[in-house]
Amino acid sequence: MVTDAEDAAEQVGESAAVRWFARGGLIAYGLVHLVIGWSALRIAWGAPDRKGADPSGAITNLADQPFGKGVLWCLAVGLLALGLWQASEAIWGARGEEKVGQRVRKKVTSAARAVVYVGLGGSAISVALGSGASSSRSQQQATSGVLAWPGGQVIVVIVGLVVVGVGVGMVVRGVKASIGDESDLASMSPTTRRVMKGLGQVGYGTKGVAFCIVGGLLVYAAVTFDPRKAQGLDGAMQTILEQPFGAFLLTVVAIGFVAFGLYSVLQARFHRM
Repeated sequence: MVTDAEDAAEQVGESAAVRWFARGGLIAYGLVHLVIGWSALRIAWGAPDRKGADPSGAITNLADQPFGKGVLWCLAVGLLALGLWQASEAIWGARGEEKVGQRVRKKVTSAARAVVYVGLGGSAISVALGSGASSSRSQQQATSGVLAWPGGQVIVVIVGLVVVGVGVGMVVRGVKASIGDESDLASMSPTTRRVMKGLGQVGYGTKGVAFCIVGGLLVYAAVTFDPRKAQGLDGAMQTILEQPFGAFLLTVVAIGFVAFGLYSVLQARFHRM
């Protein structure tokens, strides 16, 4: 009975419909990053647009546009399908890998992506229903609650270090510029490969740096026991802006998020599914 249920769930995760919706989800994921990049560019040069500098803020900005609610529901469906597909990969994928370490890494990566995609899909639904909230505010509230636990500081430090580790992994991936793990290189022209490689390098590298700053802010919040220091992506961008030549640095970050957004959109066409 359990085996039948597992087989049915696996078939759903691998169905053509879910994979096509997942490709739409990659476009939606790219769109979110394009909005974040545009918002970061506005912040860099003085526009009061902080609410669009994190994923939930970008989704809120989309809701404010003409036909925004309809776009959000399409966004939610695509992201949830993307999450379902990644969840199926986490459970049943990577069977062709001979090395146990490689299988575990791919499964953990797929599981983490599933959580991110489902979370963004849930945010899109929440905003479409009119109950969205800033991710930085939510992060501060969550951090404040955890810091009150026994050993809460240690927990927040560990979470911050994990986020930094994820950021470092993104930077490494950007430096290595390995797009062959997920993309169907055979269906790309040489020019498309070069464009994908460049977008992946800039996009992953920049996003990784931003994650490292978010993780660093979490660790700082734990060490100082000040949950107000726990900031999301918008707080990380504000931190960049406050540095010498901050506007130019934040402009580079904005370009990086736009590059990642374009990379995700292209992945919708060339991703192996």
